[in-house]
Amino acid sequence: MKKTVMCSLLAIALLGMGGCSSMSTRDRNTAIGAGVGALGGAVLTNGSALGTIGGAAVGGIIGNQVNTKKR
Repeated sequence: MKKTVMCSLLAIALLGMGGCSSMSTRDRNTAIGAGVGALGGAVLTNGSALGTIGGAAVGGIIGNQVNTKKR
């Protein structure tokens, strides 16, 4: 990727993380799971939109169900 595109994506990601400060732990895990799932889906399907959306959906569900309580 070109340097300007990478810098733009980094700036968007950093600004997006600032909005997560007031989220609950479960909401934050859902958002992180969706992001990781979307990235994984895009990589596994060579950038297919359907794969990216499917990965985001599955990752969001998994992130939502992660148990964050300390034992």
